[in-house]
Amino acid sequence: MKAIAIGILASLFFASTFVLNRAMDLSGGNWIWSASLRYLFMVPFLAVIVASRHKTTQLFAEMKARPLEWLGWSTIGFGLFYAPLCFAAAYGPAWLIAATWQITIVAGSLLVPLFYDEVTTVSGSPKKRHKIPGKELATSAFILVGVGLVQLRGTGSLELSELIMVVAPVVVAAFAYPLGNRKMMSICKDRLDVYQRVLGMTLASMPFWLMLSFYGLATTGLPSTEQTFQSFLVAVCSGVIATVLFFYATDCVRNSPRQLAAVEATQAGEVVFTVAGEVLFLAGTIPSGWSLLGIVVIVFGMIAHSMSAKKA
Repeated sequence: MKAIAIGILASLFFASTFVLNRAMDLSGGNWIWSASLRYLFMVPFLAVIVASRHKTTQLFAEMKARPLEWLGWSTIGFGLFYAPLCFAAAYGPAWLIAATWQITIVAGSLLVPLFYDEVTTVSGSPKKRHKIPGKELATSAFILVGVGLVQLRGTGSLELSELIMVVAPVVVAAFAYPLGNRKMMSICKDRLDVYQRVLGMTLASMPFWLMLSFYGLATTGLPSTEQTFQSFLVAVCSGVIATVLFFYATDCVRNSPRQLAAVEATQAGEVVFTVAGEVLFLAGTIPSGWSLLGIVVIVFGMIAHSMSAKKA
């Protein structure tokens, strides 16, 4: 239950991403800077935290031992996660992006067969692959029903091309984030703490963010002061606080596919928090009818996941 509570708290801070990214787009900010500035701002915060714990040398030793894996999985877990989310914010409202993002709940369960049990044979090779947690997958699918009901709130006002430009990149992000996170957990095991892992993945994804920044500089120029400040807020709230909380929660249950699926399902709370954020800060409308029912379904699904994880 501790991991579940931390996951829900992380979803609150993650929700700031969707609201602030939409606010930046509405004020004329470019998605390229919304994406890259977040990770550029994260580095000094995380570096200070890890350095204060005297664990920087250990992190660099781990990264030096497996540089290609760090580079590849960090780019997938952070780059192919956040850049598509920011791109989608240019074409649709925050609530639609947050709702579509919940596909990651099912994606996490479907990715389970790509990983092995940590119990090994005498030769040191993995003994067997994890199995898809059927009960948790069914509960996740129930949550997605709620997500679908929330999406009924306003997809009718969007053109099909706009809907595709929102949904397609978010689906990519929904699979990339849990894949990169889980692969790096598998690589790091217990040798690194969550702060080290987040800093390491941020640094390893820097080539991607720097290339995106140079592209943004060449095509759109420098970001405005307003967008820079809002990106700074996203970096602190979502990039540092939410990411560390969520990674810590997944670390706590990383050896249990069932509990890991339950923790990842807590991110469905982002839909509720994002709708509330849009109503409070972006003059959004209060959900009613099918949308309100969808939020209720999401909440009940999260409770069901939490009860299942408690029994595991």
